[in-house]
Parts: sequence; C-alpha cells; structure tokens
Amino acid sequence: MRLLLRSEPETVALGEALGRCLSTGDLILLFGELGAGKTTLVRGIARGIGFRGRVSSPTFALAHVYRGRRMVLHHLDLYRLKAGETGELGLDELLADQRGAVVVEWPQAAGRWPARRLEVRLAHCRPGRRAVVTDRRKRPSKS
Repeated sequence: MRLLLRSEPETVALGEALGRCLSTGDLILLFGELGAGKTTLVRGIARGIGFRGRVSSPTFALAHVYRGRRMVLHHLDLYRLKAGETGELGLDELLADQRGAVVVEWPQAAGRWPARRLEVRLAHCRPGRRAVVTDRRKRPSKS
C-alpha cells in the first residue's frame, strides 16, 4: 500500500490504524531517513494499542515500553548501533513476548529479521511524506 501523508496528524492517523490491527507477537520495521516521521508513526501505533502517555524516540535509551489497554508495545531505535551490536538488547526475548508487539526504527543495524513482519518505508516528498506499507504477516491458511 502506498500513501501520501500531507501532515503530522495524517502520519499519526496511519500509525493509529496500524496499531489497531496489531496482534501480540507482531513485528513492525520502520525504514526512513532522519526526520521522515518514524517516531511520529510510533506515536500513532501506541495510540492504536490504547496507550495514552508520551511517546518519544528511544535513540539514546535504545528502547521504550508503552503499556496500552490491548497489549504492550516495545519501541526500539537502533540508529546508534553498528551491525552486530544488537546482542545485548534481548531481541529474541522481545520478539517472543506473547503480551506485546515490537516496533523497530533503523532495523538495518540488526541484519536479519523474522520473515513474518510488517514493513513501513517513509520518505520525504512534496507536500509531505510518502509511506509504503508492506504486510508480510500472512498466516498460513488451515487446510
């Protein structure tokens, strides 16, 4: 799905719609240059899971946790990490948390991710930003 987001509220609204569709165990990878709206999108995702507090970029802390009414959202920002430095983050444990979902800004630092995921690519364009959403969460059908 390709979208043109003309404002910050439209970016938050997209995130909120994504958050309402999340299930526990889901993974969202956010790609985009600095200032493309990744953290703004996470603000909406957090609202979509029922979190009403402040959402900020975990660039220096590396991770924030938002406890919503429906689930927990683990928000990671790997911008400051080099490839292969993610071992101490406990990614495997976060991805296995059946109470929550994981959203990752700058996922390139971790290298490989599970195939089952949602990807959002944000880019600056006029008059706002472009979002490309790819859903790779398809569950196998029961036959």
